[in-house]
Parts: sequence; C-alpha cells; structure tokens
Amino acid sequence: MRTGSEPATARSALRARFWLSLWGLVWAIFGTAAFALTGRTGWAVACGVLWLVATVDLTVVLRHLRQGPHYQPGRDIPPYPPPRS
Repeated sequence: MRTGSEPATARSALRARFWLSLWGLVWAIFGTAAFALTGRTGWAVACGVLWLVATVDLTVVLRHLRQGPHYQPGRDIPPYPPPRS
C-alpha cells in the first residue's frame, strides 16, 4: 500500500549494486584471463566487454554513493522559481 511519503522515505539499493558490480567485475576478469590462456578468443572478448560494462557500472555506483543523499523538496515547493512580472 502506498503511503504518499515514498520520495522522502525511499532507500536506494546502491550498496547491493556495488557488491554485485564488484562480484561481476571479479568474475569478468577471471573469465577474460582464463579464456585468453586457453585460446578461446571469442569468449575472452565477450568477458572483456563484460569487464568494461562492470567497470563503468561500478564507477557510476561509487560516484552516486559519494554524492550522498539529495534534498527532495516537498509538495509546497514549486519546481522552478515563479516568473517575474
């Protein structure tokens, strides 16, 4: 059931996304190295692309975590300043 206070009480899953990105990054690095050493170039490239995606996602998550919580104005605050007449 919705209470109407979701913007003020919502919690982000950034920490879970951080750990999942880190887990994916570790496995992508392992997969890239393992497939490169066994001579499976296509799979090594696929894991390399996954490595790149996981690195970008981890960078975005860390940036958002460092920004901290953002101020969310209430319903009585207009989104833009009123026009001057």
